[in-house]
Amino acid sequence: LSVGHHYATLAATEKKSKKMLFYLTGLVFAMVGASYAAVPLYRRFCQATGYGGTVQRKESVEEKIARHERDGTMASREIVVQFNADVADGMPWKFIPTQRQVRVKPGESALAFYTAENLSSTPITGVSTYNVTPMKAGVYFNKIQCFCFEEQRLLPGEQVDMPV
Repeated sequence: LSVGHHYATLAATEKKSKKMLFYLTGLVFAMVGASYAAVPLYRRFCQATGYGGTVQRKESVEEKIARHERDGTMASREIVVQFNADVADGMPWKFIPTQRQVRVKPGESALAFYTAENLSSTPITGVSTYNVTPMKAGVYFNKIQCFCFEEQRLLPGEQVDMPV
């Protein structure tokens, strides 16, 4: 009787061990799956809530343009172009947009100015570059005239307004 009882206990223990192994294997697969899903899920969470400095966007630039073309509001729509300026570290220039923004309608030209000033006691030559952000909007931006990519030489203390 004790031998039969021993085999019955052993069989029950073995059954419980297999069940536990099955649950632990499932837990391992669930954790691996969750770790793979964590990055895209966190990215979506940040996009939906703006958490972590992520910009919330309801529609892309292309979607907005398509919507305005569909609605017939493209030509009457006003676009705000914002300007900013940065100067390379160690370059003693003051370089700022004269106006922070310009409002234009699609197809309309606008003139804006930047002011550059040499803060040093020696002449300095500088070259500026430009970029358009968001990058997707760059294809719709047409720069007609700009001081960009041309050398600008400023004498000590000289200040000039440059058109773009």
